[in-house]
Amino acid sequence: MSPTRQSIQDPFKAWKSQVIGTTKPVDVFKVLMKITLVFCIVASISLISYFSLSIQSRWFGCPQCDRGFGRSGYQKITGGDVPRAGYERTNISHILFGIGGSTGTWGERRRYCELWWKPNVTRGFVWLDEKPAENDTWPDTSPPYQVSRDTSGFKYPSWTGSASAVRLARIVKESFELGVENVRWFVMGDDDTVFFAENLVALLGRYDHNQMYYIGGSSESVEQNMMHSYGMAFGGGGFAISYPLAAELARVLDECLDRYYHFYGSDQKIHGCLSEIGVPLTRELGFHQVDIRGDAYGLLAAHPVAPLVSLHHLDLVQSLFPSMTQIESLNRLITAYEADPARTIQQTICYDLSRNRSVSVAWGYSVQLYPSVVTAEELETPFQTFYTWRSWSTHPFTFNTRPMSEDPCQRPIIYFLDRVEMKGINHQILTTYKRLGFTPDRDCSHSHYAPLLAVHSFNVSAFQLRPESWEKAPRRQCCEVVDGGDGVESVIQVKIKECSHGQILSPASDRNTNSHTGEAASE
Repeated sequence: MSPTRQSIQDPFKAWKSQVIGTTKPVDVFKVLMKITLVFCIVASISLISYFSLSIQSRWFGCPQCDRGFGRSGYQKITGGDVPRAGYERTNISHILFGIGGSTGTWGERRRYCELWWKPNVTRGFVWLDEKPAENDTWPDTSPPYQVSRDTSGFKYPSWTGSASAVRLARIVKESFELGVENVRWFVMGDDDTVFFAENLVALLGRYDHNQMYYIGGSSESVEQNMMHSYGMAFGGGGFAISYPLAAELARVLDECLDRYYHFYGSDQKIHGCLSEIGVPLTRELGFHQVDIRGDAYGLLAAHPVAPLVSLHHLDLVQSLFPSMTQIESLNRLITAYEADPARTIQQTICYDLSRNRSVSVAWGYSVQLYPSVVTAEELETPFQTFYTWRSWSTHPFTFNTRPMSEDPCQRPIIYFLDRVEMKGINHQILTTYKRLGFTPDRDCSHSHYAPLLAVHSFNVSAFQLRPESWEKAPRRQCCEVVDGGDGVESVIQVKIKECSHGQILSPASDRNTNSHTGEAASE
């Protein structure tokens, strides 16, 4: 190797030997540990910052909502999400009721409100047109009252409406401006509206109260919807407005009311203003305006698969139970409701093919016994026992109806709720239904009808239906007639249960379904 080449390599070797020779393994280890520690600290700070910003974005991603709705104390969920740990499900304390009333009507109509109002549990006010007389003691069983503000400055045409419609429309705004804490929903109703509050809570719990929602039901009579609007919630049946929507409505309502001064009712005025905000009606079938005349039996005995939320106009239809006043009837229905709110007046259909019979149960209200096999499609169609609201006509309604035959041999035998019993500790409930005494002008006298007339009561057993059931896709439950032996029976036993896999409400497949159910149970 030449001296020149060796001289080029020698400096590198000298540098290498210098570095390696002067650095100890312990020093290298210390340097690596310091670098690792610095890296961990930086990574930890980054992660903490990321999650803090992520949570803040998730909970407070709407600065406008925070500023506008800061008083409500609500917690946010997003559509379809399973509630997170620490989230409080919607309960009755999250609802503020606004009941439209007056000093002239409250003395008579308070009896309807007091059926469902629970002092120190339900929250809200009945809004009066003036302060009650000083010598009138306000009952403890009634909601507390508020006196509506003066509305004399608003426009209204005397030929289509009144100042009271403006006053009642402003209940939403005035309720919101009270600043009551922890409100998620404002629920409006009339002083003769009967709410089924637990079902209302279950229904509203399915919706994100941080979104703008307007929830209610239409009228049963087509003529009412055509006169007012198919798109509005009728106020007597009640409607719910979420907190964010109430905040926006309160901001624009007064100006809006003057634009819709020609509308007749408060509910129509509210709908007009909500249309300007751009929020449509979310329909729920359990709100009942009861815009019908006559006997509401057919409507209630074939209730849609939806929780019963409200009833209205009960002074203007026949008593729900024969031989009772309307208040007595409602107390009887509420007895069943208190035992199983979610199941109240839910229809269940089953068949007794050995005797060629059909049974329709409106739980907590009525049972129908048919002397033949009737399809489920026909049984779920309400009997037309009522007339339209305005013209007392036989049609049209917003749902299908079927006629109640004049021939007693073509009609079912009808049984009404008699008592409710809790059985054991597993929340099984036994309801008993009895028929009225024999009436020759109403009952069939044919011999083939005699075995049915011998049945004087039904015993219906069912486990309590959980409110969470309404969070699933709606499906009518199944039932079976429990065979009590051969011969004439005076009491028929019916058991309600969830439908088995593959089970359908078809008399033609009932035997096959029962066989399939038995095989499944034995596996």
